[in-house]
Amino acid sequence: MNTAIERGELAGLVAPLMEPLATVLEAFGVAVIIIGVLFATVRYVRDLAAGLGDAAYDRYRANLGRGILLGLELLIGADIIATITSPLTWESVGLLGLIVLIRTFLSFSLEAEIEGEWPWQRQRRNRAAGPNDQTG
Repeated sequence: MNTAIERGELAGLVAPLMEPLATVLEAFGVAVIIIGVLFATVRYVRDLAAGLGDAAYDRYRANLGRGILLGLELLIGADIIATITSPLTWESVGLLGLIVLIRTFLSFSLEAEIEGEWPWQRQRRNRAAGPNDQTG
């Protein structure tokens, strides 16, 4: 059978769709970060006006982190999709790996900053609390 998949033509059909999709996803990731910063800042100003002081600052940092975290996740997805459109060389694979590693580390650090603990600490705490404890 001489199908398009066997001849490798499917990659040729899909690749042109992936490049604009990756670009849209990148733009969406950046937009999410910008909107997250704007939302967090407006909320911070409102909290300050309400006299929340230190609590306003803590909430501001958490809201900023959430917006950046979501945007970074979208940017990582865009990077992965973009690899479909580029020829795979050791250099391009290494560069993608480095970008994903850096963005994943940033995401991980931001999540720890927002939650106030590393994910494995939260898992241990939840296991120690037991299945009947509803606080975790």
